[in-house]
Amino acid sequence: MAAYAPDFDVVIIGAGVIGLSAAMAAGKLGHKVLILERNASYGQETSARNSEVVHAGIYYEPQSLKARMCVAGRHRLYEFAAENGVPFRQCGKLIVANAEYQLAALEAIAVRGETCGVSDIQFVNRSELVTIEPQLKGIGALISPSTGIIDSHAYMTALLGHAESLDAQFVAGCQVSGIKSAGNSWQIFTTDDAEESVTTRAVINCAGLWASEVAAMVEGLPGGCIPSTRYAKGSYFSYSANVPFSHLIYPLPEPGGLGIHLTLDLAGRARFGPDVTWIKSLEYDVNISSRDRFADAVAKFWPEVDRSRMFPDYAGVRPKLSGPAEAGADFVVSGPAHHGLDGLVNLFGIESPGLTSSLPLGEMAADLACTHF
Repeated sequence: MAAYAPDFDVVIIGAGVIGLSAAMAAGKLGHKVLILERNASYGQETSARNSEVVHAGIYYEPQSLKARMCVAGRHRLYEFAAENGVPFRQCGKLIVANAEYQLAALEAIAVRGETCGVSDIQFVNRSELVTIEPQLKGIGALISPSTGIIDSHAYMTALLGHAESLDAQFVAGCQVSGIKSAGNSWQIFTTDDAEESVTTRAVINCAGLWASEVAAMVEGLPGGCIPSTRYAKGSYFSYSANVPFSHLIYPLPEPGGLGIHLTLDLAGRARFGPDVTWIKSLEYDVNISSRDRFADAVAKFWPEVDRSRMFPDYAGVRPKLSGPAEAGADFVVSGPAHHGLDGLVNLFGIESPGLTSSLPLGEMAADLACTHF
């Protein structure tokens, strides 16, 4: 008896920025693609609740996946945005030192960035800083001209449009409940109807916050190949007045994140954040009681900030593979060479700089998933 052909070549679980990028990449390889998303639309979780910053790639361990994907992805992202009408602005970023003892940390960041392949980082002293951003308090700073901002929703819309033009199918409101081996293919069940399933030659788990949970559904996947995902909530405050800055303003990084910073949207409006709060379950409330803490952090580099004009805006949750007292973990892209199951790729811990890294990460996932056919 002839074997039945699977329904799809590639099923992608999760329609955030990485899942949509992987769908486009798999479509370009000529594969029949299905994208499954648990929410009512695409890009509703981590991909939508962030700073929308295009990172240069200066913070990460040299040769790490984060460093390599970020540096390559930044160039690709700007090109994609320009070619597809996605709004963006390469406004640059300043990382500010407020005390002499912080200058060594700035130098270390610069050296790391250069080692990672970021060639345009420059140190500016106090007198130079005054000419660049007169209202900024600091004794020195690093300027990263290649950092920028992007409309992440417009970007995801463009990715989905490309994927669908390559005949990818997108199904929202569809939660996966099981993934079983079916000979040379995979069978994926959803909670919509336990009797309904689809078969596919490859599965790419881009579920973000739920990636570990989805991986645990895979029949035959060793538990040692499924890291724990921790949730780091980051809140943002908006500002109801104009700000005197044209660059993104960052403090020195802190454990768990890059510190409460000032970012701009494409209309020039400012917001402050994110902070880091470790949580056990997802929640997105931003409490007004945090305003003084945010204002105190911002006042270190902008003493004139008016805290009465700061208002709770939104929060996001980052999927992290490291905990509060641990060094930051790298991205994990786990394919057949790691777990031994053909046609399965799991992506874990895709936090910042996931947006910037999305195009090469999506291609990597698609390539790994399809190596056996």
